Amino acid sequence: MSLLDMIGPVMIGPSSSHTAGACRLGLIAHHLLGETPRKATIGLHASFAKTGRGHGTHLALIAGILGFAPDDPRLPQAFEEAGAAGLEFEFRDVDLGDVHPNTAHIDLHGETQHVTMQGSSTGGGVIQVTQVQGLGVNFSGASPTLIVRYRDAIGVIARLASTIAAAECNIATLTCTREGRGGQALLAVELDQEMSTEAVNFLNSWQVTNWVRMLPKVMDG
Repeated sequence: MSLLDMIGPVMIGPSSSHTAGACRLGLIAHHLLGETPRKATIGLHASFAKTGRGHGTHLALIAGILGFAPDDPRLPQAFEEAGAAGLEFEFRDVDLGDVHPNTAHIDLHGETQHVTMQGSSTGGGVIQVTQVQGLGVNFSGASPTLIVRYRDAIGVIARLASTIAAAECNIATLTCTREGRGGQALLAVELDQEMSTEAVNFLNSWQVTNWVRMLPKVMDG
């Protein structure tokens, strides 16, 4: 049992699920975009839609999208901070099917980039990211996570694993999904430590890769 399990996360707001977890979901979207966010459309499912406003979910999601951590004192003024930063946003109630009730779908635009992601706040500030760019993933943000979108081809995963090893990083978990043989694929690799900028740029230079993101861990501890 971890300290987080016993006392909960360090956070601003009334609910670890609706506030800390929601903020971390927004923070993942922020890092996936990789540039200043300009427009966000956020779909709220089930419990997030019904009780989120009273628990600070809306504020927390916007705070995370702006790059704020759950314990950032600016979180309660996230809407005002968004206005100052030039971020337009809207919330919609959506039915995402058979998923956790505390689930959000985030569609985020910057000046040149556009990402979509879906994830759930599962309790105690813990999150699970289940979809990026329309493809299934499974990571928690508790470890640095490498995200690679690429064209499916023979040997790509082996080459990626070799590059990660050459960068002296250790793989904790790895998930991969694809649209179909030869189509778009998405790899999510949880690592023991972040890869260097040079290694990430090398991956990004491959002809088969569309984009690469090295996400920092967003969980405490």
